[in-house]
Amino acid sequence: MFPTPIEKTSRAWQISYQALLPFALIVWLLPLIAVANFSIKPESDFVSGNYWGLPGSFEAFANYGQVFFNSDMPRYLFNSLMITIPTVIGAVALSCMAGFALGIYKFKSNLPIFFMFIAGNFVPFQILMVPVRDLTVSMNLYDTKLGLVLFHIAFQTGFCTLFMRNFIRALPFPLIEAARVEGISEWRIFLFVVLPLMKPALAALSVLIFTFIWNDYFWAVVLTQGPDSQPVTAGITAFNSQFRAAYHLMSAGSIVAALPPVLMFFLMQKHFIAGLTLGAVK
Repeated sequence: MFPTPIEKTSRAWQISYQALLPFALIVWLLPLIAVANFSIKPESDFVSGNYWGLPGSFEAFANYGQVFFNSDMPRYLFNSLMITIPTVIGAVALSCMAGFALGIYKFKSNLPIFFMFIAGNFVPFQILMVPVRDLTVSMNLYDTKLGLVLFHIAFQTGFCTLFMRNFIRALPFPLIEAARVEGISEWRIFLFVVLPLMKPALAALSVLIFTFIWNDYFWAVVLTQGPDSQPVTAGITAFNSQFRAAYHLMSAGSIVAALPPVLMFFLMQKHFIAGLTLGAVK
C-alpha cells in the first residue's frame, strides 16, 4: 500500500536512486537555472543567438540595477506586499473563527455549512472571471489593491477553514470542557485556550497562503491594470512593452519577483512542510 523506504530496497536500486537523484534535481531546476543565466547576460548575447552558452560578459549589476532603478519593479513589489500581507491576516483570522465554530460546536447545520466551504474549493476559478470582474467594477473596486485583497480573502477562506477545522478537531476536547466548567466564556476559550494550541497550524497556513497569493497571476491580470495596483507577477508583463524583447531584463525581474516566497520558504521551511503533512499522523 505504501512505497518501500529506500533503505530497505536492494543495493542495486539504492545505487540507481543515488545516481538518478542529482539528474532529476538538475532537470527540475533547469528552468530556474536558465532564467538566472539569462539575467546576467548582456543584450548582445541575445542578438547574436547566444541563448544557452556562457555569458559574453558579466552584466548582473547592470541588469538588476536597471530593473530596480529604471523600472516600476519597486512599486510592483510594494503592491504585492500590500496585497499579500492583509490577505494572509484576513484569511487566517476568519478561518480560525470559522474553524473553531465548525470544529467545536455540534449543531445540525454545521455539516451543510462545512460542505459549502469544501464545495467552494472545487469551483474552477476561471468561470468566476466575468462575474467577479463585473462585481468589482460595480463596487468601484476594480484596479485597486483593496479589491484584490477582498477577493483573495473570500476565495482563500474556504481552504483555510477546512485546514483549521481539521486541526481544531484534533485538539484535546477535555481542555475546552474544563474551561467551560470554570465558567469561562467562549471568546476567552478561543483566545486563551484554543488559539495558543494552534500556533503550528497558524504558522504553516500563513506560509502556504503567502506563497499562493504572492504567486497569483490570473486574478492580478483580471482585476488590476497599471503600476498603481498591479502586483509583481502581473507587473513583469510590462517589461515586454517597456524593454521590448530585452530577455535579460525580464529574467532579472523574474528572479527578483521569485525571491520573497523562496526566502519565506527557507526561513519557515519546517512550518511549510508541517502544513503539507499536518494530520498525516495522529
